Amino acid sequence: MSNDDSNYQPISCETYSEFELAIMRQHKLKMVWRIQGQTHIATVLPLDLITREQQEFLLVEDHTDNTFQVRLDHIQSHDF
Repeated sequence: MSNDDSNYQPISCETYSEFELAIMRQHKLKMVWRIQGQTHIATVLPLDLITREQQEFLLVEDHTDNTFQVRLDHIQSHDF
């Protein structure tokens, strides 16, 4: 998994489907992701999957109602 923003690595179809189901069922996820060498851990509500410039992102909402995008290949783990 790369942290280089220009070097996107597609995720597995199985993992993508898990995100789709979490969105449809409105299941919160405990996620760990890494951006620019910094690890983030949060429980988030997944809202949508977005494709932009041949990269895929998960749009999420945190406990303070802030929404943000996490590039899928930056997500190191997720749990329902």
